[in-house]
Amino acid sequence: MMLFFKNLVFTVLVPGTVAVWIPYWLLGPSGRLRLRHIAGLQWLGLVPWVLGVTVYFWCVWNCARIGRGTPAPIDPPRTLVAVGPYRYTRNPMYVAVLITIFGEAVLCRSTPLVVYGLAIWAAFHTFVVLYEEPTLRRLFGSDFERYRTRAPRWLLPRRRGQDAA
Repeated sequence: MMLFFKNLVFTVLVPGTVAVWIPYWLLGPSGRLRLRHIAGLQWLGLVPWVLGVTVYFWCVWNCARIGRGTPAPIDPPRTLVAVGPYRYTRNPMYVAVLITIFGEAVLCRSTPLVVYGLAIWAAFHTFVVLYEEPTLRRLFGSDFERYRTRAPRWLLPRRRGQDAA
């Protein structure tokens, strides 16, 4: 039960802030989503939004069930999680949050949310390269190195034999 509570608190505080509260603030009263004002292709924004939210919770589930921890750096998984969305990218939670933000940008026809999403991606990338990957190397050693060669950092196609960076 405690693990569930810690994951819930992390989800509300971190992705909740990044993908819900800040976009809500950025949109302001005139840009906030009102279902009756969504027209035409804006509805397509629901696809990435739902996908992002679904993948995020799938990752949290895997961190708790398999890794016996949380996505939070203060209580990380105790074993390397390399299943589910982690088979396709080493950072599926970050990808999920970004997909959610870009889905919101489409739903609300918001250029500021697109710019915000790009800035968040840059912040995620910096955090992953400078903190997260060195920490994972230290904690999981050769297991992480093998995993790193199988799964790319982001969802980008690779040529055969290319390092996953």
